[in-house]
Amino acid sequence: MMGLRILLAVLVFGFDLATVFADSSTPENVCELKNGTSCEECLKNVTCLWCITTKSCVTYPVRTILPPHALCPLNDARWGLCWMNFQILIITLSVVGGILIIAFLVCLFRCCKCENIGMSEAKMQRQANKLRTKQDERRAEMKQRHQEIRQKYGLSGQNPYSRFS
Repeated sequence: MMGLRILLAVLVFGFDLATVFADSSTPENVCELKNGTSCEECLKNVTCLWCITTKSCVTYPVRTILPPHALCPLNDARWGLCWMNFQILIITLSVVGGILIIAFLVCLFRCCKCENIGMSEAKMQRQANKLRTKQDERRAEMKQRHQEIRQKYGLSGQNPYSRFS
């Protein structure tokens, strides 16, 4: 439930930020006219920032992205949603961004590792085939050499001990 609220806040924040950057035609004193009202009333206009400590509604400082501490401390500044302050928003965005980066790196590592494992298995198979071929060649050479030795000493006929087995 809390994760859903945070996700909603991040989406609202992103939408509100896009709206503020896109719509700069509103007069600057609209927000100041809502001083003395409530947070909800102030934040109906996306260009407004509500400060809890001073209970004032001010125009959001678009050029600085984050409101300066002199205007309103981050812990007391509200924009878009009255229940979420900038500090929580920054921490949440940092954590979500970190998780996304870690997840991407893990996926990248797993994909590369799986590809390397596939390559090494194929390489191991080729090496095994090469070793088997060499071993078969050596066996054939040893058989040939033994056959030559048997012929040299006249043992190429039937083995006299074969009848006992």
